[in-house]
Amino acid sequence: MILEDLPTTPTSEELIDQAFSRAARAGRAKSGFEAQQSMLQTAANVVSDNLENVVTAWPDIDGLDPFYREMIDALVGVDDLRQHLSEIGWASRKASDIRDEYQGRFRNVDADGAKKLRKQAFARIADVVEEVEDDLLAVNEARNTLRELPDIRPDEPTIVVAGYPNVGKSSFVNTVTNARNETASYPFTTTEIRVGHIERDHIRYQLVDTPGLLDRPPEDRNEIESQAVSALEHLADAVLVMVDASGECGYPLDVQLELRDALAARFADVPVLTVCNKSDRSTDVEADLYMSVTEGENVQETLDAAVEAVGYEPELPYDE
Repeated sequence: MILEDLPTTPTSEELIDQAFSRAARAGRAKSGFEAQQSMLQTAANVVSDNLENVVTAWPDIDGLDPFYREMIDALVGVDDLRQHLSEIGWASRKASDIRDEYQGRFRNVDADGAKKLRKQAFARIADVVEEVEDDLLAVNEARNTLRELPDIRPDEPTIVVAGYPNVGKSSFVNTVTNARNETASYPFTTTEIRVGHIERDHIRYQLVDTPGLLDRPPEDRNEIESQAVSALEHLADAVLVMVDASGECGYPLDVQLELRDALAARFADVPVLTVCNKSDRSTDVEADLYMSVTEGENVQETLDAAVEAVGYEPELPYDE
């Protein structure tokens, strides 16, 4: 996943300790005026380089797939993250400016004067790092949150499976995909999602079951969950909405169809297929497909219809 490799962001205290301890080692390797100059150079470079690395480790948010942009915005706020990274970038440049300023002032002093100036510079550098303490903490928290995102890949054709609980969504995904289905929780919900994969004509499709997001009416979702649904709009190439005509799932059929209609409106740009599961118990609903996962009836046919609905054509590296 694109955000998996984000490094841990140091705290202000860790960064100051690292900078000054390395500066002390650099100073011990020399003496007098040169020792003070080397200490300043080392401390400022450690601070400036580490802060710059924090900023550059993050991908260009505007260049990310819309799915990831929406998820980042839902979980940590894109504008807030940009502001924190901007402040850290400022601190990196400021540490370099302080280094250059004091290196220039060193030219007119002796060793004792250089020592006093070096201490002043250290104090100013420490102040700069402490000024972005909250920004460093916020960026690291964002990194930890985003690393928890399920491994969903926007570049793969995706079939989203939706519907009320107990209608057979997970059973369907588990049945048609391989045994290595991945389960994970979105950071904003305790409910697990399931991501399974199938391969057709050397193309890998991912099936995403999203309990906690697409298993209840829109008005029951909080703001973050609603924004996560917006992210899924960018991801989905087809949606299977499962209904249980028998009502044994615990939800009346009319309520299930209301959710289906809301999802069809939300995912209006992609095919939305109504699948009547548990057809061995009831088919008393107008649906695109009828199947029974427990009885093994029309399961593969339903999967075939979903793949066909996606209509995925890989981009070829050449013109035919």
